[in-house]
Amino acid sequence: MKKICVITGARSEYGLLAPLMRELKAARGVKLQVMATGMHLAPRFGLTWREIAADGFNIDAKVKFPLPDDCGTPAAIGKALGAIARALGKLKPDAVVLLGDRFETFAAAAAAYTLKIPIAHLHGGEITAGVFDEAFRHAVTKMSSLHFTSTAEYRRRVIQLGEHPGTVFNVGAIGLDNVRQVKVMDRAELGASLGVTLGENLACVTFHPAMLEQAGPKAQLKELFSALDRFPRLQLVFTLPNADRGADEIIKAVRAYVRTNKARASAFSSLGVRRYLSLLKFSKVVIGNSSSGIIEAPSMKVPTVNIGSRQEGRARGASVIDCPARAGAIALAIKKALSPAFAPNLQKPNPYGAGGTASRVGRILLDRAAAGLTVKKTFYDVRS
Repeated sequence: MKKICVITGARSEYGLLAPLMRELKAARGVKLQVMATGMHLAPRFGLTWREIAADGFNIDAKVKFPLPDDCGTPAAIGKALGAIARALGKLKPDAVVLLGDRFETFAAAAAAYTLKIPIAHLHGGEITAGVFDEAFRHAVTKMSSLHFTSTAEYRRRVIQLGEHPGTVFNVGAIGLDNVRQVKVMDRAELGASLGVTLGENLACVTFHPAMLEQAGPKAQLKELFSALDRFPRLQLVFTLPNADRGADEIIKAVRAYVRTNKARASAFSSLGVRRYLSLLKFSKVVIGNSSSGIIEAPSMKVPTVNIGSRQEGRARGASVIDCPARAGAIALAIKKALSPAFAPNLQKPNPYGAGGTASRVGRILLDRAAAGLTVKKTFYDVRS
């Protein structure tokens, strides 16, 4: 029996991985192992390991280490690498599944690779020019043996990085499985779950640190709040950021803004997949710099105002409006997104596919695991 270990360090990442985890759990000849790390174990981020357990998954290892705002990103990576390596040494999986580009994903990849455990990586080949994650993602690609990309363009880029085409599969974005499968709440049920009366003019707002931008999070948030003040009829539901360096500063600023705008604003550390997709369904617009505004929101037929450089370089559909982190530009983008003239853009195809990704990944991963994966590989030269 093959042991496949899925490592997750953040609530958003787990929500994407859950459909694949269900596929692996139900498969014959496979033992699913789950390692919960990072934000999942932090009280200030909602102890979201409990959501994993509530979904019926056994957590084989809880691996705690400091987050970037606790000790700085370099120290957090080092401590995460050591702690994850010790846990992998005990679990002894035949393969590890990782998604994306966060610091703990990079640490987990380095730990697995040096222990000679093959890695299957989802969402490689993408570009997010405004954050350190850009380099982390490509580094994880070079340590991985199997690659599952979300577009054909990203598949070409992973091959350009020297990975053999026979190991790189364009499967679409796994988050769209949830869009297809999750039964969303109605407005009243969602409001009761959140403890908020939800009106007709909702805006979902998520703003993460963009570490490589010159302006810090505080200055960018000042511009965002100024823009939001120009739309007093919008009811604002903030989802708080992940544990990147600078996240604590954003969380404090958002909570302060909510306190001074209690009549129309609320903030939540963790909504979970069902509540988040329900919120998207009823939102008139998604505002901020989250990947969900680029990937999931277009499939929900909701316009996105994407602020700043965090998602710069990522493929996007016609429903996404890019703007710099300046109040005037943000306000113009929100106005455009809410206008009837923009509505036809919401019906255009999502470049990330239409779901069904988890079953494709599961089938390929199980076939390759049965045949035997290895960390040993050669650089594939692209011939012009």
